[in-house]
Amino acid sequence: MEEKPIYIEKITGKNREQLAQIQRDDISEAFVDSIDTILELTEYGITHGCVGNTWAIKAGEECIGVLLLGEALAWETDPKEMRRTPFYRLMGFVMDRRYRNRGIGGNALESVIAQCYAEYGVRPIALGVHKDNHKAADFYLRHGFQKTEAMEGNDYYYLRYPAE
Repeated sequence: MEEKPIYIEKITGKNREQLAQIQRDDISEAFVDSIDTILELTEYGITHGCVGNTWAIKAGEECIGVLLLGEALAWETDPKEMRRTPFYRLMGFVMDRRYRNRGIGGNALESVIAQCYAEYGVRPIALGVHKDNHKAADFYLRHGFQKTEAMEGNDYYYLRYPAE
C-alpha cells in the first residue's frame, strides 16, 4: 500500500465537510470535544476576530484529524502565570484512530504551532487535558508542555513556553 503524503491545511467551506470522515468514536467527548464543538469554537473565533486557525490534518485527500489553535480569551480558571502575557489556547485536537501512534499527530501539532507563530507571533500555549486521559497527557509532555496544578473542571492545564 502506497503511503499518502501527510499535510495540514486551514479549514475552509470546501474541506469542512471532510471532518465527518474522522474516526474517533473510541474517544470520550469528556476527553476531547466533538468535531461539531470544535467547529462551533472556530465560528466563535472568526465572529469575534480572534487570531488563530483550525487545521485539517490530511493524508492525501482524506481528512484524518483536526486541530484548533488560537488566541486565548481570559478564563477565571486560567493559571496565574498565564494572566501576565497574551497566549494561545489549543481548543481541540482530534486524530482519526487509524492514524494514531505513528508520529503524525506530533508532526501536525508542531507544524500548526510553527504556522501560528509565523502568522501571529510567538506566545505561550495552554491546553486542558482530562485528569484521566493519560495518553494525551504523555503526548503533550513529550511535546514540551508542562502540567500545572490548575484545573478547569476535570481538565488539568498544560503550558508550553516558546524556546528562548
